[in-house]
Amino acid sequence: MAEFPAKVSTRTSTPAGAPALHAPALDLEFLKSPFGILMLVEIVLGCLVWALIADTYYQPYPSYGWVMFVAIFFWMVTVILFGMYLFQLQLKLYMIPWPIVLVVFNISAAVMYATAFITSAASVEPYSWPHSPDYNRRASASFFACLVMIGYGVSSCLSIRAWRGYGSNAATSQATLSNHT
Repeated sequence: MAEFPAKVSTRTSTPAGAPALHAPALDLEFLKSPFGILMLVEIVLGCLVWALIADTYYQPYPSYGWVMFVAIFFWMVTVILFGMYLFQLQLKLYMIPWPIVLVVFNISAAVMYATAFITSAASVEPYSWPHSPDYNRRASASFFACLVMIGYGVSSCLSIRAWRGYGSNAATSQATLSNHT
């Protein structure tokens, strides 16, 4: 009985393939990447869209409620994703397939912003007096919604390319692996 505590191993280890835990680090290379720059552009222009609409009397018009929902929802999610990538927090959540999540997010954002842009642009004339402050703000919001839609479309293309491995496909990667064995 006296030997028992000496034979017990108390070492701990991380699971195979799991990254070691470390403090969040600022990833300045992400800020310089096309994906990081596009996210910053989407954040700034998306904020302009909902700020311009919010500065008008939009409450009685359901179409602008939709534009506000799309603009604020995707702005908040983009800010969260930007913060996660800036501080490399996605590395701690390694069990989530981030490339697929980004593809789905960017495609859905582009489609939803397309509907918001069309809705906003179609609603400017019927709900505003021409050349009034509300008219100008709503028209500007439509323009910026179009730019954000284009930004999410480009981000969708970049996300798909990253998910697919920058142009490689499963057949070429399998052929490369079989040639090396």
